Amino acid sequence: MYVGFDTSNYTTSLALYNDCGITNYKKMLAVKEGERGLRQSDALFQHTVNLPALLEDCEFNGVNAVGVSDRPRNVDGSYMPCFLAGVSAATAFSKSCGAPLYRTSHQVGHILAALYSADKLELINDKFIAFHLSGGTTEALLVTPHEDEIIRAEIVGESLDLKAGQAIDRAGVMMGFQFPCGKILDELSQKSEKEYSIRPSMKGTDCSLSGVENKAKQMFLRNESKEDISKFVLSCVTSAVASMLGAVIQEHGEMPVIFSGGVSSNSMLRKLMASKYGAFFAQPEFSLDNAAGVAVFASLKNG
Repeated sequence: MYVGFDTSNYTTSLALYNDCGITNYKKMLAVKEGERGLRQSDALFQHTVNLPALLEDCEFNGVNAVGVSDRPRNVDGSYMPCFLAGVSAATAFSKSCGAPLYRTSHQVGHILAALYSADKLELINDKFIAFHLSGGTTEALLVTPHEDEIIRAEIVGESLDLKAGQAIDRAGVMMGFQFPCGKILDELSQKSEKEYSIRPSMKGTDCSLSGVENKAKQMFLRNESKEDISKFVLSCVTSAVASMLGAVIQEHGEMPVIFSGGVSSNSMLRKLMASKYGAFFAQPEFSLDNAAGVAVFASLKNG
């Protein structure tokens, strides 16, 4: 059995990984109505409250190793206080059960969760393209094997301003929905009969999404339907990501593509990327913030 801890900015998560598969235990952090996020101090407090309750729900039997995400990315200077809650709990837990503790990043956890979910874990031995799409990240990554970190991810394309998840959540909150808004916008977009021809703002392999928010506000003020606004926003995000991927492939060559992060659960994005590029996606439960990939990391490190 391998246990993973992940305390992202919006989800407290534990995962148990054994021969029967992975079981996720998660609790979303509470965001006040009308607000579009949390302060780090509030996120850290909620994680500290949530972790003991999640641990009570788990049944542990012979823990071999423990994994924890301790930073957003595996680069110097990458830091968010909310990960301290997971590190503290994972450290105490590993000591109590006499199991080794392995640290990784939230991003590596997302990628490994996607690979596991898509039954493509063998890709850790090859070079591939990964997209990490969330409220705080819109990045195209060139991923290569790494002896110590298992995989190393280099940013080869990103949003230069607003992130995909931010564009979606800001539009949703503007329309009166509870944060996070990806699921409801996905559902509403499928009811729209409008077709949008989007020309994304690109600079090489990088995109810009700030215009999406401004256009969505104009549509809202014109009393256009929430279904049409939702479809417009998701069409913009999908077109931008597709352009990023096309540019990355042109620059680095064709190779397997895997999508991770909460925005990757969007049905419009999944349909286009799978049909046009043969991309692989995490199952929806492994797309959102979770500790599954961190547990997988612990198993790989433990040999």
